[in-house]
Amino acid sequence: MNKKVIFGFYSILAVFSLVCTVSAAQLTVGVKAGDWIQYQVTTTGTPDPSHAVVAANMTVLSVQGTSINVNILSTMSNDTVISTNSTLNLQTGQLIDNFIIPAGLAKGDQFYDATIRGNITIADVSQGTYSGTLRTLVNATSGSNNYVWDQTTGVDVEGFSTGTGYTMHTLANATNIWQTQVPEFTTTTLIGSVTAVGAVAVVTVAVVLTRKRN
Repeated sequence: MNKKVIFGFYSILAVFSLVCTVSAAQLTVGVKAGDWIQYQVTTTGTPDPSHAVVAANMTVLSVQGTSINVNILSTMSNDTVISTNSTLNLQTGQLIDNFIIPAGLAKGDQFYDATIRGNITIADVSQGTYSGTLRTLVNATSGSNNYVWDQTTGVDVEGFSTGTGYTMHTLANATNIWQTQVPEFTTTTLIGSVTAVGAVAVVTVAVVLTRKRN
């Protein structure tokens, strides 16, 4: 085989490997083992038995790379509780109805969803209060489903789904995740903190100088 052809082949392979590595590195996992989030589910209409859920709790069991092992406890309308262990993978798009997506996404960013065999695009960034805490959120629509995720962690906090003869509203109402995250600091918060410290320093110096003069 021609040496130029061989060189070209390996050059393309090297570039492809680099692109894959960069893509994988950009996928940020925002949860860790022990994190949990609880949901209440409100349904209108008559869903099929597999969708007759009234509450759910998702607990992260372990995290390895972009793979996240979770346990989901689903409480059905007949009070039956179903426990399921599942593995999500942000790289391959195995997201189980998009419970957890890559963390830190912004408007216009995309992530792969294997269920639809395509990308979902973040439509907007906003703020809202979930489980008693103001959070920065991202949202998107996929088919008949509307999703809202916490931006910092990538965890689903609210969803609206429409099926044959029913609609479902899922809402996060309790979690330990917010308390395990570093507080979200904004530029305004930082400036305010610096201003407050500066004001205290000025007052302190003024008091000291006044005392010396007296």
